[in-house]
Amino acid sequence: MEKECPHCQKKKERSDGEYKKLINRLNRISGQINGIKKMVENSAYCTDILVQVAAANAALNSFSKELLAEHIRTCVADNIKSGNDEVIDELVTTLQKLMK
Repeated sequence: MEKECPHCQKKKERSDGEYKKLINRLNRISGQINGIKKMVENSAYCTDILVQVAAANAALNSFSKELLAEHIRTCVADNIKSGNDEVIDELVTTLQKLMK
């Protein structure tokens, strides 16, 4: 399922299943962030908030790993098969950003 992004120059066509899976994960992460916000608003104890922040970070990292794996299996592989080796440099740059 291709969705328009006003900021992106490239597009990725995703299956309905992949799209729903990614959106569900993001909705759960958004819920975690909203929960953390409420904890701060309700003056929750610092360590309790930090534990929830760690859980949200882990969820975002898991999302990134899943998205990256799918990107390599589809976009990167398809580009290499088509003779577009520039995608390798793009992947290296992306990995460098993720490892900061």
